[in-house]
Amino acid sequence: MTGSCGVDFGTSNSALAAVGEGGVELLRFEEESATTPSAVFYPPGAARPLFGRGAMRAFSEGEEGRFMRSLKRILGSALMGQGTLVNGRRKSFESILADFIGGLKSSAEARFGRELDGVVMGRPVRFVDDDPEADAQAQNSLEAVARGVGFRHVEFQFEPIAAAFAHERKLESEKLALIVDIGGGTSDFTLIRLSRERARKFDRSADILANSGVRIGGNDFDRDFNLDSFMPHLGYRTIYGEKNLPLPAGMFLEMSEWAKVNFLYTQKTRLTAKELLRESHEPRKFGRFLKLLQDETGHRLLASVEEGKLALTAREEARIDLGFIEGGWRLGVSRAAFDAAAARRVEGISQAITESLTQAGLSEGAVELIILTGGTTEIPALRRAVLERFPRAAISEEEKLSSVGLGLGYDALRRFGVEA
Repeated sequence: MTGSCGVDFGTSNSALAAVGEGGVELLRFEEESATTPSAVFYPPGAARPLFGRGAMRAFSEGEEGRFMRSLKRILGSALMGQGTLVNGRRKSFESILADFIGGLKSSAEARFGRELDGVVMGRPVRFVDDDPEADAQAQNSLEAVARGVGFRHVEFQFEPIAAAFAHERKLESEKLALIVDIGGGTSDFTLIRLSRERARKFDRSADILANSGVRIGGNDFDRDFNLDSFMPHLGYRTIYGEKNLPLPAGMFLEMSEWAKVNFLYTQKTRLTAKELLRESHEPRKFGRFLKLLQDETGHRLLASVEEGKLALTAREEARIDLGFIEGGWRLGVSRAAFDAAAARRVEGISQAITESLTQAGLSEGAVELIILTGGTTEIPALRRAVLERFPRAAISEEEKLSSVGLGLGYDALRRFGVEA
């Protein structure tokens, strides 16, 4: 017996929902979580990598090996064709993506006891802004990976539409809904008419009034926060040499992104940093940056930045332990500084919402329901910016981390039936 599923391959977290006789069921990972981190870890000499929480745990405990996260952001970029070194050997990003997505598939098949033949893969409205060719290539690459791990039938659905499908079955009456799906790498918005009756239709194109997206997500908020509140303490925007030149910004920018930090761990970069340190006007600060390069602990810094962001969703100030860089160092960060760093991204998201309303020819007052999905919707400044625009609309945010995966499962049931 074969079956089908929906796969939400996210920048930060992923989910899978399988179709069976009993309906649609989310795959439960460690600790019965409906999502797993989109991360892989390659221990030297191991036959298979670790993925999800196992990968995160191996990395956080300092095990030897290669750790990678935010792989989705490579789709559609120039990095996709470059590959990377994994424990001293060249490995393509296609095979790395296949290891992760294949791991999801194998776990689900073991859990549900059947081969998964068909899949509806989620995709953002735009993998890449203002570049249709790169956007199409991103989907083609993801489709090739899905087929490579054994899915014979591969379909795609926009992630915010999938989130709408997950919420629709609980509605008591028809609603005009705005789906606000803000993930780790992209923000997507859909205006759609929802009801239990409409959920029975196979063709939902007439119900979708607008669909827009922008390549802004949680990783971008982290990056800007990192550059504003962390990197200045590691030498960013300080000067060196007799001509008082700023230290090259490129290395700090790469150290602020999960998808790029691995490319800094080279002998050439370390030698360049050592030369700059000799001429640095603030050697203590830049020495901390060099230590990250030498110890290959840039990922730990990124995890600390994410920890700071999460802490500031609940309180105004936090102190982040950076003792792995310098003994006893605890850096103070504030909500006000985070909000200032986030302002440009919040404005970009607000403009994308306006684009959706303009596409549909609707005013803000016409929206009856706001469906929030994705962990980034917890950021206070972003949340305020969205909700204050629609004061009369009801708010739904149940299962915000797994609703896209669940909706993709319902879409798989609609497309493939109980058996693929």
